[in-house]
Order: sequence, then C-alpha cells, then structure tokens
Amino acid sequence: MEFCHKCGSIILVNDNKAVCAKCGYRPKGKIKIQVSEKMAKPEGVAVIREKELATYPVVEMKCPECKYKEAYFWTLQTRSSDESETKFYRCTKCEHTWRDYK
Repeated sequence: MEFCHKCGSIILVNDNKAVCAKCGYRPKGKIKIQVSEKMAKPEGVAVIREKELATYPVVEMKCPECKYKEAYFWTLQTRSSDESETKFYRCTKCEHTWRDYK
C-alpha cells in the first residue's frame, strides 16, 4: 500500500494508473501493491448440547408428572404484546415441560 507524499492519503490504482484519493497527486514510477490474506483452517465444528447448557434458573415448582419439586423456568411472549408473557417450566428430574398463563 502506498501513501501520498504531499497529503498522506492513500494512493489508488485504477486501470494501471496511480492517483492520490484526496489531492490528485500522481506519483512517478511504478507503484508496488501487494495483497495477501492468510486464512486459518478451521480445526473442527463446535457442537452445543442443550442438556450440558443448563443456564435456566431453578425454582421450587411441583411437576405435574413426577411430583418432583424443582423446575427450570423461562418466559416467552406468545400472545399479543399488551398481554402478559407465558412462563414455561421444565422438571429437573423427568424433563416434563408445561406452561403457566398467569
């Protein structure tokens, strides 16, 4: 990459003609432009297993299936925006999932 000797701006090359992008200065001689890019070879594909990513908060909630007293929970806006969001629960023992519309 070459820079202008007058203003310091970058020298652009179009149709084998070099000219300063800012002031229009034309450098004498040939402009050497070398472009290279090194790309790293990916080492593998990351696999995300949802069961290993237990990032949901745990609350005391009785599972309707196995009666265990702990469940993960999360919320989603499943209806129109002027209505409250829906709470989803998943039992930490049997993984039964249910929702609460309150």
